[in-house]
Amino acid sequence: MRLYFATDIHGSETCWRKFLRCAEFYDADLLVLGGDMTGKSLVPIVAANGSYRTYVQEQRFDFEGAEALAGYEKQIRERGLYPFLTSDEELVELKGAPSRLAEIFRGKILEVVEQWVTLAEERLAGTPVRVFVCPGNDDFFEIDRVLEGSNRIEVGEGRVIALADGYQMLSTGWSNRTPWDTEREEDEDALANRIRAMLEQASAPPERLIFNLHCPPYGTNLDEAPQLTEDLRVVAAGRVLAHVGSTAVRAAIDEIQPILGLHGHIHEARGTARLGRTLSVNPGSSYETGVLQGAIVDLDGKGKVKRYQLTTG
Repeated sequence: MRLYFATDIHGSETCWRKFLRCAEFYDADLLVLGGDMTGKSLVPIVAANGSYRTYVQEQRFDFEGAEALAGYEKQIRERGLYPFLTSDEELVELKGAPSRLAEIFRGKILEVVEQWVTLAEERLAGTPVRVFVCPGNDDFFEIDRVLEGSNRIEVGEGRVIALADGYQMLSTGWSNRTPWDTEREEDEDALANRIRAMLEQASAPPERLIFNLHCPPYGTNLDEAPQLTEDLRVVAAGRVLAHVGSTAVRAAIDEIQPILGLHGHIHEARGTARLGRTLSVNPGSSYETGVLQGAIVDLDGKGKVKRYQLTTG
């Protein structure tokens, strides 16, 4: 059984399209998308007197015409952001109405996720490929309902999913606490209970268990991120690293020793780690550039990892 794993695409339409092609390109039986599927911010495009202006990566662009508008909207979506057409007057109003701005943001996210679900069903129609998505700590809860309405996408959160050759996959997109107070984060004790609840449902032996846990195990090369000060500034221009992964995830791996751990969350911590018998993988993320980072893992019928490879494409 061959699985392809990617994570943290944060709204990049380019990465989602590439992800859907990976089954064919890598001859994979399963596609697994870890947490943080959606993007982080809106990009206003201001219409005024028949022309438009917007800012992309802090650079201003002025343009005219429907064709140019469509091009800039596409460019913004490819970078994991959400364009929305507005006016100077509305923009001033929105700056003083954060709840209204949040409503627009959530609406744009749901609109894009619905489009992605449709694209998945079109691209994978008539194929035996299974596709799993597990929303992460940065993802709004509302997207779960959209994903669950798909005929092709299977939502993994909190489930023990039976796979080929007796393997079972346990998934959660929840993380330990972060400085950003995101949607799906909790104390380590609660995260440990969440993992334990799934283990109580599992029936496969450890050598046939796959942990698809968004947060990487604490104290490994998979959870190193630039250390932050109390006001969220990076220390020494990012040259000082700190372990920010989950102790609950680490404890579960150390105790159970599943055959495979699939993780993300820390974009810059691309790599693999051996924790006893467990191969843990964090493919990293470069979603801002439209580059899809992932991992191919081949599992045999005897409960062993035959081979694995980090990919970039």
